[in-house]
Amino acid sequence: MTSLDLARQRLREFGLEAAATSPLYEHLASRAAEDPEVADLLTAAGEEHATGELLLAAAHRLVQAEPFHRLSNYYPSLGGTYGADESTWPLFRDFLLERSERVRALVSTQVVQTNEVRRAALLYPAVAAAAKQAGGPIGLVEAATTAGLLLGLDQYSYRYQTAEAGQVVAGPAKAALGLHCALELAPGAVLPKLPKAVKVAAKAGIGVSPADLADEDAYAWLEACVWADQPERLRLFGVASGVLRKNPPRLVAGDPVTDLAKAADPIDAPLVVVTSGSGLDLVPALSTLGRDSWWAAHEEGEVRLIRVRDGEPSSATLATTEAHGQRLVWR
Repeated sequence: MTSLDLARQRLREFGLEAAATSPLYEHLASRAAEDPEVADLLTAAGEEHATGELLLAAAHRLVQAEPFHRLSNYYPSLGGTYGADESTWPLFRDFLLERSERVRALVSTQVVQTNEVRRAALLYPAVAAAAKQAGGPIGLVEAATTAGLLLGLDQYSYRYQTAEAGQVVAGPAKAALGLHCALELAPGAVLPKLPKAVKVAAKAGIGVSPADLADEDAYAWLEACVWADQPERLRLFGVASGVLRKNPPRLVAGDPVTDLAKAADPIDAPLVVVTSGSGLDLVPALSTLGRDSWWAAHEEGEVRLIRVRDGEPSSATLATTEAHGQRLVWR
């Protein structure tokens, strides 16, 4: 398979993935897959990172830089109100090919970085359970972080809509960011007891290339990675970023498994690590830290709480989830 064949295949796959939630990205990706000139722009990326989402993020970044271009009319993130029509693809195609060198520069140097703050609502019950077991303020670490948005978990407020008890409210009452999540009960389950606050004594994040929210270019790229026709996600990202900028957490560059101790060792409090969609197995790394720890893991559609005590793990599956934070089914 040539690099162009791979690019077209990745664009086709992304178009199918986006079809359920993003009409704009489905429209653009599916047509890019059938256009060799546009698809060829993606070949500037390495094979590992050459995804349809990366090309659409690069395009989003360039439209952000030219907000008065006609193409912005199709980008709700920039105030556009047009739905995809017969003019969208020709505009998009010409826009990218006229800026082909800039597109290639972006896809060859950037990777897609997903920052979905709504996932904090999925993790909050697990972190609260870990804090209760710890019996005091915790040290919170986000592994495989990019911007560290989950490290603001204790500063956001949560409204869980339930059939049994109406709206269940948790987190600080005057939080700048409020997150909403549907909370269902599996057969035989009971509603979790959610505290008004989780006390966090220290925070740190570790990731291969953590982003500095104070850096304008880095921030603009993170915005561009949010799908352009999902402006509510972009709004939440902006508010969460503002919360973190007021008291930035310590972010460490390193492998989130082999270098986990770099983030954890300076923290003198019971350690709770959070991940979301990382695909990692942190148990071996936690077992070598020489301290009791907890891992609140949102992975593969489940929320699990793993406790490592004296090097031995025990695990409980607390809930199943919708990927981005809209729904939690408690077990």
